[in-house]
Amino acid sequence: MIKANFGLTKEPFNHDEPTLLPQQKKMAEMIKIHSQHGGFSVIIGNPGVGKTVLRQHIDNWGKERGTVVVSFSRTMHTYLNILKQIGESLKVDAPTSQLEKEIIQAAFDHIRERKTLYTLIDEAHLMDMAVLKKLRLLFERFPKKHNLVLFGQRDLLYYLSMTINEDIKSRITYSQTVLPLNDEDLKRYIERELDVVGLGHNTFDDAATELILRSSQGNLRLCRNLCYGSLIEACRDNQRSVSIRQVNDVLVQPHWRSHAELIKQQVELTS
Repeated sequence: MIKANFGLTKEPFNHDEPTLLPQQKKMAEMIKIHSQHGGFSVIIGNPGVGKTVLRQHIDNWGKERGTVVVSFSRTMHTYLNILKQIGESLKVDAPTSQLEKEIIQAAFDHIRERKTLYTLIDEAHLMDMAVLKKLRLLFERFPKKHNLVLFGQRDLLYYLSMTINEDIKSRITYSQTVLPLNDEDLKRYIERELDVVGLGHNTFDDAATELILRSSQGNLRLCRNLCYGSLIEACRDNQRSVSIRQVNDVLVQPHWRSHAELIKQQVELTS
């Protein structure tokens, strides 16, 4: 609908080319640096602040020559099932009894080909710490030029700070928190998304942009969803620009009203 209405070849806010903002760019650069000596990285943040965008960006490194990326988010599985996910990503076909050994061998094979290996675990805060301990032992046998990156919510840091998990925490070489974005960063994000598909920055008028920023409360995912939903409303109205009316048409939906009430409660609790 959006492509047809605006005469585009791909949709803004809904494509496989994630737009990195400054804090995400810095994290990506640091993860690359730490990968050169066997890094163990932890990226923390509330839902929607940009962890997924960063993970997708690193996923895309796997398309580059000299880089292998293993990525999975089904973290509530047993160690064996997670091991199978890793094996599938590395194209390892081996019986269960030999799976660990063959995964390690595959990792060394990639390094001998002068490749850098990244293992990305999304929603790591949902993972059983006993499983993570086993994974830590597995990755300890991996060669250098490998970076294990855990993406999770703040609960992950709480679990890692427990004395019983000191063996994991002491091996972290880099960690960072993805912070909620300020209005300037969110506006820059909107403009870059419009640039990617060839739309003008005036596609959202000033009043619409101001309302989107205010309603997003620094949350990148909410900003993305609100922009995308507003574009759909503009298409329904046969308009080629978004006004405050279309943004309000999205905000009156029940899930947005619930979010607004939650934000109000958070402000009241912190005031």
